Amino acid sequence: MDGKLIDRIRGARRVAALTGAGISTASGIPDYRGPEGVWTRTPSAVNAFTLENFMADAAVRREFWRSYAEHAAWRAEPNAAHRALAELDGAGLAVRVLTQNVDGLHQRAGLAARKVLELHGSMHTTRCTGCAAGFPTTEILAVGQDDPACPRCGGILKPDVVLFGQLLDAEVLGRARSIAAASELFLAIGSTLQVEPAASLCTVAVQAGATLVVVNRDPTPYDEDADFVLREDIGEAVPELCAAVTR
Repeated sequence: MDGKLIDRIRGARRVAALTGAGISTASGIPDYRGPEGVWTRTPSAVNAFTLENFMADAAVRREFWRSYAEHAAWRAEPNAAHRALAELDGAGLAVRVLTQNVDGLHQRAGLAARKVLELHGSMHTTRCTGCAAGFPTTEILAVGQDDPACPRCGGILKPDVVLFGQLLDAEVLGRARSIAAASELFLAIGSTLQVEPAASLCTVAVQAGATLVVVNRDPTPYDEDADFVLREDIGEAVPELCAAVTR
């Protein structure tokens, strides 16, 4: 790893990591826009990820629930990058993860739930769009309905994930911006940084004086703002970065 990078990040005490789908591919979860991505292989699947289509079309909901029932995240385990961030927190640093992922792997790697902000929600919980009752998604899937209805009111059920056309939770986004602004080191890991407003957290961090390190396979719109850009394997680069911070 570059000596200038090591010198720059060594001793940082407040570390924030914005993580995208690329951090979980080594756990067997496909990303969205990559060569083997969900939308690359099945462009029509994009329709199932819009709130308007989901609410209006039972066929879209059936496709959506089918894809979630078969989602690789149910079988996935945290990988070296997830574990490295959790271990960095365990070393006594103030680590916060702002994730675009809905798979829950950061928590399973050992990070306390309060230290992980799920910007785009979680696939592990489901909510009724009518009465707002909440349920574990596994319980809903176990019923075996292709377009499950709320057990309480019969309304449309939707996993607690943010779909296109749906606003991010304002409180969660506000907390994420505060964390980005307070960070000394801001890591953008495995994200195309094309989805806003999550990607703009990089700008918040930079404007507040943080060192921005982008770790991603492909170029991103925020590479020019970054102090360092790594095109290395995420499973190798993130543990090395975390180790460098504590040297």
